[in-house]
Amino acid sequence: MSPSVTNGLTNGQSLSNGTNGHFVHQFSPVQGFGTRAIHVGSEANSETGAVIPSISLSTTYKQDGVGNHKGFEYSRSGNPNRDALEKTLASVESGGAHALAFASGSATTATMIQSLGPGAHLISVNDVYGGTFRYMAKVAADTQGVETTFLNLEDLTEGSEGHQAFLRALQSNTKLIWVESPTNPTLRLIDIGRLASILDTQYASSPTARPLLLVDNTFASPFYTSPLLLGADIVLHSLTKYVNGHSDVVMGALILPPKHVVVLQSLRFLQNAIGAVPSPYDCWLAQRGLKTLHLRMKAHGENALKVARALEQSPFVEEVIYPGYVPLKRAGNEKVVERAKRRYEIAKLNLSPHARRWIDNNLSTASTALSTDSDFESTYPPFPYSGMISFRIRSPSSSTTPAQIASLSSKLLSSLHLFTLAESLGGVESLCEVPALMTHASIPPEEREKLGITEGLVRLSVGVEEADDLVEDLRRGLELAFGQD
Repeated sequence: MSPSVTNGLTNGQSLSNGTNGHFVHQFSPVQGFGTRAIHVGSEANSETGAVIPSISLSTTYKQDGVGNHKGFEYSRSGNPNRDALEKTLASVESGGAHALAFASGSATTATMIQSLGPGAHLISVNDVYGGTFRYMAKVAADTQGVETTFLNLEDLTEGSEGHQAFLRALQSNTKLIWVESPTNPTLRLIDIGRLASILDTQYASSPTARPLLLVDNTFASPFYTSPLLLGADIVLHSLTKYVNGHSDVVMGALILPPKHVVVLQSLRFLQNAIGAVPSPYDCWLAQRGLKTLHLRMKAHGENALKVARALEQSPFVEEVIYPGYVPLKRAGNEKVVERAKRRYEIAKLNLSPHARRWIDNNLSTASTALSTDSDFESTYPPFPYSGMISFRIRSPSSSTTPAQIASLSSKLLSSLHLFTLAESLGGVESLCEVPALMTHASIPPEEREKLGITEGLVRLSVGVEEADDLVEDLRRGLELAFGQD
């Protein structure tokens, strides 16, 4: 087996820069994504032969002499289960070499921003998770004097308004670019490789001044997107979501490539000093969840694609937002179609090598067989891209008020049986919510309106149940909400 960028690397492997600007890694017998998820960090116990790591609950560790220990002193500073999870995370996030686990995604966000010091400037995608917006605008601004510029980074093509706005926003104290892709909840896609290239060009003469590019990869997961291979400097995950995948852990993580040892040391110091570390049991659960991530993400993606296609046919739906699908029914609505095409093209660019190979090998025939318009779908063949869907409820009339739309959304979500009305995402069970009234309520109403986070926008986290059952649940719920049942 020859070296390949396709499968990332195991913990501790060295990286070199390939001719295409992507990282390639040295040979290892642990290559495939699922193989790494199962084996790296889960080596059999040398004493007992146990194939599953034990849960180490000890808070302190015996030293053989003063300062002479076996790698562990105190569980806040290091724990066998946390070390094992971090090793697995660094392996499955292709291009990664180091990982740090935290007690929550929010603790991860806070630690990352605190590492920038006082008076820093950030550029963030404007359609960002409400909790991240809250920390940047209401916590870091007050406690660190951090200034954040929120921008629409969806179109970064040469000379575009988005490109020019980004260049204008850069300041001498800009230390971090914060990206979600897909964004939460309108599922905008950011061309990560293009953004990294812009930064490289802009700071070619002063690379030490180049801001770090952080990608929150929670929605795509390490299976569908590998930001470090695309030029990102840091990847963030809310492990609560897809990585753990069973809605029973609250955790977060940062993953870095080998070149960022200095950044790692700073973050590791803060991880220990702040103490927002996960429990050994939570680390054990998250590592267990990681072992089936590749299987779950394929199922999430396949189900989501079927649900998106079904919603597209509903007379009660105005717009379906799913990165791997350009809706056929809206072909006459150029604005909707153009947005969908842009998402689709960037989703293809951002696909990880292992997801791309899976899609090319296993789903091209299936997508063609499902086609209802061969000419259109031969140009934009649908493909799975994680399990998140957003859609807009059709307004019954031009005089319908936002309050009435909110009531309609609430009625729909309360009518569903398999989609549980709840916040969060990424578990095996399907969830639904109205972001404007729930996860993004902390964003000022006028800002939500600009971002398209309206009362009629519904976000689905499509689980791994039987797809036909999920489609039927939504069909019945929409009919009940609109009084058609």
